Amino acid sequence: MGILRHPYFRRLWAADLLSQLGSRLSMSAIPLLAVLTLNASTLQVSLLRTCETAAWLVLGLFAGAWADRIRCRPVLVYADLLRAFLYASIPIAWWFDVLTLTQVYAVLVPAGILTVLFDVAHNSYLPRLLERDRLLPGNAKLAANHSIAAVVGAGASGILVQWLGAALTIGLDALSFLWSAVWLRSIRTPEPEPVKPERPDLRREIAEGMRHVFHHPLLRPLALNTMVTMLFQAAAGAIMVVYLVRAIHLQPATIGVLSMIGLGGAIVASVVTERLSTRYGDVRTLLVSSTGIGVAFTVQAMTAPGWQVSWFVVGTLLAGFCIIVSYILQVSARQRLCPPELQGRVSATMSFVSWGAAPLGSLLGGALGTAFGLHTTLWIAGLGTLAGNAVLYFSPLRTLRAIPAPERPAPAR
Repeated sequence: MGILRHPYFRRLWAADLLSQLGSRLSMSAIPLLAVLTLNASTLQVSLLRTCETAAWLVLGLFAGAWADRIRCRPVLVYADLLRAFLYASIPIAWWFDVLTLTQVYAVLVPAGILTVLFDVAHNSYLPRLLERDRLLPGNAKLAANHSIAAVVGAGASGILVQWLGAALTIGLDALSFLWSAVWLRSIRTPEPEPVKPERPDLRREIAEGMRHVFHHPLLRPLALNTMVTMLFQAAAGAIMVVYLVRAIHLQPATIGVLSMIGLGGAIVASVVTERLSTRYGDVRTLLVSSTGIGVAFTVQAMTAPGWQVSWFVVGTLLAGFCIIVSYILQVSARQRLCPPELQGRVSATMSFVSWGAAPLGSLLGGALGTAFGLHTTLWIAGLGTLAGNAVLYFSPLRTLRAIPAPERPAPAR
C-alpha cells in the first residue's frame, strides 16, 4: 500500500476520494440540469462554469497569502460543510418546484469561493503532512482519486440523472462534502504553526509568490502552458454537453457511459506516472503528456453523429491519461521547486493563472458557440490547446531530464 500506510495521509485520501466523486457527479449533472430541466441556452450553460470558477480571478492570490499564515485543516473542514449546505439547496428547491437558473448561479458563486479556499489550503496542507520525498507518491494517490472519480462519476452521473433526475444527483454531492469533513476532522497529527511575518503586508506577500513563479525559469513556462490549456479546455467543456445532447442527440445515460469508457485512461495514468517518470525522466514525460492533451481535444472535435461518436471516446481516453500524468508531475515539480514558506502563495499563483483562465474560457466557449456553432468551437479549442505547448518547448525545460529541488527560495528581483 506504500503511502497509504501513513495513518493521517490515509484519512486525507479517504476524505478526498468520495468528495472527488461527488464533485464529478455535479460537474456533469449541473449542465444537464440546465439543458434538460431549465431549458438554458448555450451561453447560459457556459455561464454556469464561469460562476463556479470566477472566484479564482478575484480571490486566488489572496487565498495563497492567507494559507501561508494559518493552519489549513480547519479551512478544509469548514469549506466542506458550507459547500454541503449550498449544494443541498438545489434538490430542496427542485422538490418544492421553485428551482430557477438564477438560484443555480447563486449557489455556484459562493461555492466557487469556498472551492478556491479549499483547493489552496489543500495544496498547502499536503507538504505540511508529508515529507518532501513522499510528495510524488502522495500526489499520485490523490490524482488516482481524481481518476477513479472521473471514470465512475462520469458514468454514474448520466445514469443517475436519467434515473433520479439532475437535482437529486447534485444532492449526492452535498453528502460527499459531509463525508470529507468528517474524515478531515479526524486527522490528529499536529499541523505546524506557520511563521507569520513581523509586519503583515498582503500586497508584498502576494507579490513574493508571483515573483517566485514568473521569475523562475521552470515555473513560468509551466504556469503559462497551464493557463492556455485551461482556457481552451474550459471553452470546450462549457459547450460539450450541449453539443452531445442537441447536435448528436445522446441521452444522459449514453453520455455518461461513453465518458466513463474514455476516462479509463485517467486511472491508468495514476498507476503508471511514477514508473514513466523514473524511466524517461519527469520533464520528458511532462512535455509528452502536455502535448497529448492538445492532441486529445483536437480528436474530440472530430465527434459527429453515427460511428464518429467514437472520436469522443478516443479523445476522452487520451485526455484523461495525459491530464493526470501532467497534473501529477506539475504539482510535484511545483512543490519541489518552492520553499516551505512560499507553498501557499506559489500554489495560489499557479492556480490563479490556470483556474483564472477557466471562467474566461467558459465565456469564450459560449460566445464562440453562439457565433460560429458548437462544432467549430470544439475545433478552435483543440487546436488552441495544442498550440499552447510551444511555451514549454521554447523554455529551459527541454534541456532537463529531472526537476531539481533548490536549497532556498529564488532571490527577489
